[in-house]
Amino acid sequence: MGWRKSRRSPRPSRRTADGGRAADKSGQGVVAAFGQILKTLRVRAGMEREELGKRLGYSASTIASFEQRRRIPPEKAIDRADEVLDAGGLLPVWKEQMEQAQYPVFFQGMAQLEKRAIELLSYDTLAVKGLLQTEEYMRAVLALRRPVLDAETIEQRVTARLARQTIFDRRPAPLLSFVMCESVLRRKFGGKDVLRGQLEQLLLIGQRRNAELQVMPLGSEENSGVDGPFTVVTREDGKKYLYVEAQGTTSLETDPKQAALPAARYGIIRSQALTPRESLAFIEKLLGEL
Repeated sequence: MGWRKSRRSPRPSRRTADGGRAADKSGQGVVAAFGQILKTLRVRAGMEREELGKRLGYSASTIASFEQRRRIPPEKAIDRADEVLDAGGLLPVWKEQMEQAQYPVFFQGMAQLEKRAIELLSYDTLAVKGLLQTEEYMRAVLALRRPVLDAETIEQRVTARLARQTIFDRRPAPLLSFVMCESVLRRKFGGKDVLRGQLEQLLLIGQRRNAELQVMPLGSEENSGVDGPFTVVTREDGKKYLYVEAQGTTSLETDPKQAALPAARYGIIRSQALTPRESLAFIEKLLGEL
């Protein structure tokens, strides 16, 4: 798994765009296998999709999407299905693999770090960070990817990004800090309505006690983030990791020294940006201009 590889080796893990597509297909294979098992157990129990759906709290079409690898069921649904279908613990053993399958292989290590983070620092210059995106914004950004992503891959990535956002409600609450360039907040990916919804979500997130949003104005004469976007994650044992993604290539740096420098740089970037209160007022101003 990507997480274990990154722990064993101090070298950055990288992928290309072609590797990303292969990774998605690998994840889809796991989802397809689970879907087939779920269908087999349902048929063995003599249940129609509608009946299973009612007992799990889903529609028949959603059960079909689980069985046909178009959607990844949440953990609670997997546990409940195991009970309803009297599977004897067969389905829950797939939960970890299903969770990993939501992400391309190149992001699996970072996804695991987010789940165990006590602090996350992010500087972005191109688009709103995935952890902060609305579903509409996600779809708009993913639709712009070239080469074009197929519908199944887009659905898989949207589901995965939405699942990651549980970090905001986790207890104990991690410390979350996001600095983004003003240009990120002005790009109308998907149109005005999509941007409006995204700005409204940023305002809500910015009011959380464990999350701080800051804007780096385009007019600022000082910006130590000239090397581009990056994310620094601190694990519960105090170890820091650096994650960088750009132009179809990713890097998860596990060398503490290499991760410490960007963490220090991030502190400088924060000091150069608008304060959290000023930033929320700035986002409100942009929202009023739409």
